[in-house]
Amino acid sequence: MLSALRRGLNPIAGIETALAGLDAPICVASSSPMERVRVSLRLTGLDAHFAPNVFSADDVPRGKPAPDIFLHAARAMRVAPEDCLVIEDSVAGVTAARAAGMRAFGFAGGSHFVEEGQRRALGEAGAEETFAAMADLPKVLDKARRRHGA
Repeated sequence: MLSALRRGLNPIAGIETALAGLDAPICVASSSPMERVRVSLRLTGLDAHFAPNVFSADDVPRGKPAPDIFLHAARAMRVAPEDCLVIEDSVAGVTAARAAGMRAFGFAGGSHFVEEGQRRALGEAGAEETFAAMADLPKVLDKARRRHGA
């Protein structure tokens, strides 16, 4: 798996724009083992954006769709779950975020999204918003803030 990552992993288009447009603490809370997460972040040049706030399935007893990883990350970041927003690309992840009492937005721009039904499934799992271009994240956040008056 790590060899395959080293041969062909690229960052999601627009991620630098998305990260630059955020004005809150950020972290990674992944279902993958920590080694894979760290290698992925290093290979894509994103490690500096998230370190040291990187959490993985290795840190908790149950993976997604259980809320454990998100609750662990919130505790470590010293943020109440209801003040967290999770950006997720899987139904299990959206389900986990909602079970943790967190808001969730569904990102449908990964290479594993090949049909519109997958995007719809994120919304059905509880994602408030879905979007397909990572560079649009700051605009999606602004739209949600205006709608909720926050």
